[in-house]
Amino acid sequence: MTSLYTPLATYRLQFRAEFPFTAATAIVDYLDRLGISHVYASPYLEARAGSAHGYDIVDHNALNPEIGSAEDYDALCEALETHGMGQVVDFVPNHMGIGLADNKWWLDVLEWGVESPYAEHFDIDWNPAKPELRGKVLVPSLGDHYGKVLGEGHLKLAFDAEEGTFSVWYYEHRFPITPGQYPVILNHALKDLAGEAVIDEDDVAELRMIVAGFGDFKKQARSKRHQTIRRSMSKRLKSQLAELSARVPTVKERIEKAVSRFNGHAGDLRSFDPLHRLLEAQNYRLAYWLVAAEEINYRRFFQINDLAGIRIEVAAVFDAVHRLILRLIEEGRVHGLRIDHIDGLFDPRQYLERLQTRAQDARRVHTNGSDQAGDDFYIIVEKILAPHESLREEWPIAGTTGYEFLNRLNGVFVDPNGETPLTLVYQRFVNSRPDFREISYSARKQAMDQELASELRVLANEFNHLTERNWLTRDYTLVGIRQALREVVACFPVYRTYVDRRETAASDRRDIDWAVAHARRRSTRADKSVFDFIHGLITLDFGRGKKRPFNPREVQRLAMKFQQYTGPVMAKGVEDTAFYRYNRLLSLNEVGGEPQHFGTSVSAFHHANQDAARRWPHSMLTTATHDMKRGEDARARLNVLSEVPLEWARSVRRWATLNRRRRTLLNESLAPDSNDEFLLYQTLVGTWPADFVGVDEPDPQALDDFRHRVVEYMLKAVREAKTHSSWIDQNAEYESALTSFVERILDRRRNKPFFDDFRSFADRVAHVGVINSLAQTAIKLTAPGVPDTYQGCEFWDLSLVDPDNRRPVDFAARRDMLAGLEHAFADGGNRPPLLDLLNSWRDSRVKLLVTWRLLHLRRQNPSLFLNGRYEPADTDGPQAQHVVSFLRTERDCRLLVVTPRLVARLVTPPSGWPVGAAWRDTTVIVPTAGDAGAWRDVIADRDVTPEIDNNGQARFAVPGLFENFPIAVLIAPPAG
Repeated sequence: MTSLYTPLATYRLQFRAEFPFTAATAIVDYLDRLGISHVYASPYLEARAGSAHGYDIVDHNALNPEIGSAEDYDALCEALETHGMGQVVDFVPNHMGIGLADNKWWLDVLEWGVESPYAEHFDIDWNPAKPELRGKVLVPSLGDHYGKVLGEGHLKLAFDAEEGTFSVWYYEHRFPITPGQYPVILNHALKDLAGEAVIDEDDVAELRMIVAGFGDFKKQARSKRHQTIRRSMSKRLKSQLAELSARVPTVKERIEKAVSRFNGHAGDLRSFDPLHRLLEAQNYRLAYWLVAAEEINYRRFFQINDLAGIRIEVAAVFDAVHRLILRLIEEGRVHGLRIDHIDGLFDPRQYLERLQTRAQDARRVHTNGSDQAGDDFYIIVEKILAPHESLREEWPIAGTTGYEFLNRLNGVFVDPNGETPLTLVYQRFVNSRPDFREISYSARKQAMDQELASELRVLANEFNHLTERNWLTRDYTLVGIRQALREVVACFPVYRTYVDRRETAASDRRDIDWAVAHARRRSTRADKSVFDFIHGLITLDFGRGKKRPFNPREVQRLAMKFQQYTGPVMAKGVEDTAFYRYNRLLSLNEVGGEPQHFGTSVSAFHHANQDAARRWPHSMLTTATHDMKRGEDARARLNVLSEVPLEWARSVRRWATLNRRRRTLLNESLAPDSNDEFLLYQTLVGTWPADFVGVDEPDPQALDDFRHRVVEYMLKAVREAKTHSSWIDQNAEYESALTSFVERILDRRRNKPFFDDFRSFADRVAHVGVINSLAQTAIKLTAPGVPDTYQGCEFWDLSLVDPDNRRPVDFAARRDMLAGLEHAFADGGNRPPLLDLLNSWRDSRVKLLVTWRLLHLRRQNPSLFLNGRYEPADTDGPQAQHVVSFLRTERDCRLLVVTPRLVARLVTPPSGWPVGAAWRDTTVIVPTAGDAGAWRDVIADRDVTPEIDNNGQARFAVPGLFENFPIAVLIAPPAG
């Protein structure tokens, strides 16, 4: 039995102001016709104004007004319900957007400091090592040094007469003045009003009483009850001040005059002394944004200053953050959750257990206690798994968002025989021997030194405080602990471990042992026993047993804080740095990927799918997400390079020669360097627009658009690599040389020799890429799990990294093309020959056809795909190694999937597809199980009858299966 709470197939939609709820409502019928069961929505709770992604949430309990109104949201939910479709929502529990003037919780923390009821909502260290920051939060929002910004008059005190409040503003950033400091400002107004004939003395007395009331806030509250009373009093006093200002214009004028005294005069530094003293008395310290890397005292999302970590492990914070989303579940509007950045949480397991319980309770209200929805609420987590790592089976979830599946599937289309020649091509082109492991190691260290240094400093300080509590460990120095921690984190083999109060799992101990052992070997410190101390702490060994040397709770807290640090370092060092430095084969440089692992064997792929069918049958399957480095079909193309390494080698050498004079001499070196040039050529091959293939003269406007996209990508790539430029230290000369190079080599008129030579190679790769793309689409839609289609990817996806992959999608074109296919495949329709669709592959109909037919197959056989077993199907014959075949079985239902792989030598453009005789005597062998009749090919919509051999097995001749189309998905006749 299926329900809306068990997705069959999802479709990811990226909501933003340009794609609001109304736009999604308009395509619900199209998604239903495509075969989608659930919309998979990007975050749509209230985010920072102008947000392009929705992950910078400022209020978890309100819809994003830029995406639409409550009525617009209701209409979307009603449309989904009308079509029998559900909704999976991307939820962000790790952090919130701060800064500016839109996060009420954060503004309250700035105003009240540790007294704020939200002070414990954010992960703030109120007692940092730096004395000047104790009891304060560092706010690195300034565009230059504090003194310069202050002295130039960019910080301005302002009075909000309607609210009766004071704030310092820095452009759009608001910094509230703590109520205890209001008298410092208002006393100037009182002095000006003394003896003023135009104002009633009673009004002056009222202002004096207001000032005296605010003066009571200078001392810190003694208890929570006292804090509540003070906040209520402050609210009343602010209202009185606002009312008095509105009623007596003279009071407002004198207050504004008092405010002007604080704002000083640009060029006169002493005139800003009053404002500086006022700011020094606040619960925050304003700072240059670059200071954050070394001194910030709140946990961030990676290195992004305006995304502050929240303490979702605190029950009150959990309740406050999940109030709306649980109500939407209770109302039957939300049927599943995707949890963003699970590794950022202090205690992922505790969070997921609490969320699962509360979501089930909410769902039970909606279903009136019915158990038809299934046991667990559908929850998936964004999680990157190392090749040796398994998802925690104790977590009450359906699985992950599918990065591990993406990389396994992608590897199937990488030829292992191409590893050595491709490595040599790369090494010779860049004139060095890049080692990804060493690049990754050094990039992680760089991330800790430049972007995440403050977090490491806080962690080392806390470890150091612990050593001082035991005479056996007090000789470990702060510097030594910091250096050792840096080395251990740089050597970590996984994004994080999950040690908690319950246990240290064997897998966690294995990874910690590995990291510490490698760190010890790499370290140059004379006293390496500090690594024993770190090992004992992060495994919790120091917090267990009768003779434990430290307080168990403190050991546990520090071990879990350590775990929150390793993930951001891995992400910044590997995904966002090393992946842009190591360019041997870009299709392997994907989120969750391991570029040093060259491909996936078919047997390993089958084994992983069998394991998934047993353990995680409803995990998400993806081949494209908003986080990808490049589109799914661009990767499929780039994989072809592993099959033609010698041809690729000759081509890139020739291109480098043709384009040499278009590089720029900078500091006695040519720019771009050879590594960036190698990256560029692969980027062009992978993303060469389908409309350009087979065309001598691409449309000039389309070529201009493509050139611009490539320039923007290359600039981002070199900044991420941090070799010649970076986001925080942009090298204008190098970036200008890079931009010029891209523009000049893609000038069809002035660079015809390169352009024509490149086009010839790109055309050939594109044709093979088509087969790879269709095969990976078919496998994704039939393998164990819930397949997701990223918005627009039913057409070719040749996009680049964000923001390129968030470009608008032409849903009208997709709707019209689907209507054409529906009409053609209806009873009596005039169906186009599949080979014709292949030959006209540029229009995307062939990919849409495969997607549509297989999504409807899932809808017709839900139990097969939700609960069915996965079994490899044997292959035999001369081309057996070029076939991926497997069975999905559930009771009497059997499905056979057969796709090609590594077919470069079988494809000869423009129309030499791997069909028919190209497969010679290759066969797929399946036990008959009594279903010896004709099987139905779902895509071609035709019958295929296998030959039954002497062993009672059905043998499918691949030349027949691929007679006119190189993908076959066959459903067996009923047994008996």
